[in-house]
Amino acid sequence: MTTYMDAASYGFSPHASGRANAEALQRALDQGGTITVSQPGTYKLARTVYIASHTTLQFGNGVFVQKSDEEGAFSHVLLNKGALTKTYDEHIAVENLHIVVNGVDARTFHDVFGLHGQLAFFYVKDLRVTGFRCMDLGKLQYGIHICTFEDIFIDDVIIKGEKDGVHLGRGKRFYIGNGTFETYDDAVALNAHDYDVGNPELGWIEDGVVENCHDTARSTANNDCVGYFCRILAGAWKDWEPGIKVQKSDTVVSNGRLYRVKADADSKQYESFTRPEHAQGTVVQDGIQWVMVQDTVTYTAGVRNVTFKNIFLRKARIGFSIHFDNDRFSRSYYPGAPVPSQEQLVFDNIRVLHERETPFLSANTPVDVITVVSSSFQNNSIMFHGNQAMADYLPTRINLIGCIFNHKGSLDLVANSVPDKRIHIRGWANTKMDDSSVVCLVPGPGTIDAQLDI
Repeated sequence: MTTYMDAASYGFSPHASGRANAEALQRALDQGGTITVSQPGTYKLARTVYIASHTTLQFGNGVFVQKSDEEGAFSHVLLNKGALTKTYDEHIAVENLHIVVNGVDARTFHDVFGLHGQLAFFYVKDLRVTGFRCMDLGKLQYGIHICTFEDIFIDDVIIKGEKDGVHLGRGKRFYIGNGTFETYDDAVALNAHDYDVGNPELGWIEDGVVENCHDTARSTANNDCVGYFCRILAGAWKDWEPGIKVQKSDTVVSNGRLYRVKADADSKQYESFTRPEHAQGTVVQDGIQWVMVQDTVTYTAGVRNVTFKNIFLRKARIGFSIHFDNDRFSRSYYPGAPVPSQEQLVFDNIRVLHERETPFLSANTPVDVITVVSSSFQNNSIMFHGNQAMADYLPTRINLIGCIFNHKGSLDLVANSVPDKRIHIRGWANTKMDDSSVVCLVPGPGTIDAQLDI
């Protein structure tokens, strides 16, 4: 194995076609070791290239990788080889990759159904992505998409455009830091559950840190407000049984595997009488397209033990959404499934830097503990609302420690609309910056037990 080489020696060149560059870069990556791209310039790329274990890919200053549709639209610029066989790749580093989407924005699913990052990894351990840039995301693909992982480190990223910046599926131990996001959809998505096309597998996302990140707006009007800085998405499902009614994106457990419904987003319900049992791919039974998702069985998915620290929210939208979907694209919670309570989320030094009255945090899933530390609020509330997914949303405990409230007049700090929801809130060392400010708690059809110092 060659341990250190420049991709130029394999023909990777700013003067070559996208087809030739794809072949050249693939030949270099197949050697493993450390591959560099040192000559400045724009390098066309006409298809996905694949990276394997124990490989570092380094791009020099002034190097741009531009997608080219010489062979038709394709999804990923770079994908790990193990994604194709659900085999873990290990110890991969990608440094200073600057992708120019160039309008080649496509969910082809040629490699992995549900995976559609410009930079994508599926079944990966010990991954490091640093210095990533993408300034022209389209409406179909995420910037970075990683699912089924252990020990990933994403640092120093700038991502702008229409779709999610960094989108994670199931995995454990992660770091996302020092990022600037200017995205129409979510800046960061922790989607333990997802649409059928949104992630290739389902499960818990746990033990992570998101820090030193900026959520910026594309216009001074701050009116491009779709998505959130961070979506924190949970879900749950049941065992298959004869006569079970399912719709797009629903999941069932059958024969030691998870299966999902692939369908149009038309709210149509199907009745299943034939148990899905196939080991891979998609099979149509009773008019239902069942996709075999994974053979690791879990009945719940969510986010737990994650800290958000030093986050600067300039875009006037909901900062954090502790989330269920319940629409024609997906219903995260199947009626009667186990309750997926998201766990112990910490928000440390979150700075709201816009003045629009919009929630700091919105929760429509069960969550056990929310801790907010040293954060600065404007006209921003913590809201609990149901989506008719379940009868009991379980109690939530809120800790407010050392926070600053900059509003004038009245603020509904905590507002609830969930029947019988129980909220316990405690506060210490908090400060109001204006003598006219009043903090209100709105229990709605539930109860709030409070001990606050403001």
